[in-house]
Amino acid sequence: MAIRNTLSKYFNNHAESSEKHWDSSLQTHYYKTSKDKAMRMLENMFSNPQVYAVNSISQEHGEISAYIKKGKKAFIVATVIMVKPYQTAIDFSVTTESALPFDFGYSTKVIQNLYGQVTKELTLIPNK
Repeated sequence: MAIRNTLSKYFNNHAESSEKHWDSSLQTHYYKTSKDKAMRMLENMFSNPQVYAVNSISQEHGEISAYIKKGKKAFIVATVIMVKPYQTAIDFSVTTESALPFDFGYSTKVIQNLYGQVTKELTLIPNK
């Protein structure tokens, strides 16, 4: 099972975080913030025109979609859900645009980097 999961990480052009992901770096991250503050933080992060192009923002659905313009092109969907007061979950879905049907783990690295950026701005609630 572990070998298949590792292979799928490298021989796929899509990755997404989830609640019970086998890769701990791709598990849903929870932050001590409100949904609105998390959405604003992500909007600010994706507003860097050298790196990102925002596709759409849906406050009511808690979603932001954007493209990575610099380097390898990729499409990102960030989902923000307030679980309880000051406990907000953030998930990412990334699809790399490539001529090949795989990206050698690039989409996974994008999610890991995005979580790194978010954790610099918001207080991470450690996994139990």
